[in-house]
Amino acid sequence: MAVNDTIGDMLTRIRNANLARHQTTTIPATRMTRSIAQVLKAEGFIRDFEEQGDGVKRHLVVSLKYRGKQRQPIITALKRVSKPGLRVYANSRELPRVLGGIGIAIISTSNGIMTDREARKQGIGGEVLCYVW
Repeated sequence: MAVNDTIGDMLTRIRNANLARHQTTTIPATRMTRSIAQVLKAEGFIRDFEEQGDGVKRHLVVSLKYRGKQRQPIITALKRVSKPGLRVYANSRELPRVLGGIGIAIISTSNGIMTDREARKQGIGGEVLCYVW
């Protein structure tokens, strides 16, 4: 099935797998979803991800992370900010702080996909893709 918003689809798949306490979830592989998965892994929100398949059928298998014996998800919430119908941009001074710095905002900049902290440190702004906490 064709998806118009691959980022929204990715976030929804991760959110649903988290709620169902699944170990892994599959996401259609694009450069954008791969970059977002790299940021989530670097920030410790997911355990790992790997790319499988070939050609058009490539997909990412994302291993989710839980804490404790009750398997509480590390990711409490994922929120899409910039949508296809309403893009949200911010310069380096206007970049949002998610929950006072506890969460992260994933930003698409001219230097690639990065967190709000990295973008602020480099002094660049961009499109605010989503919040993760």
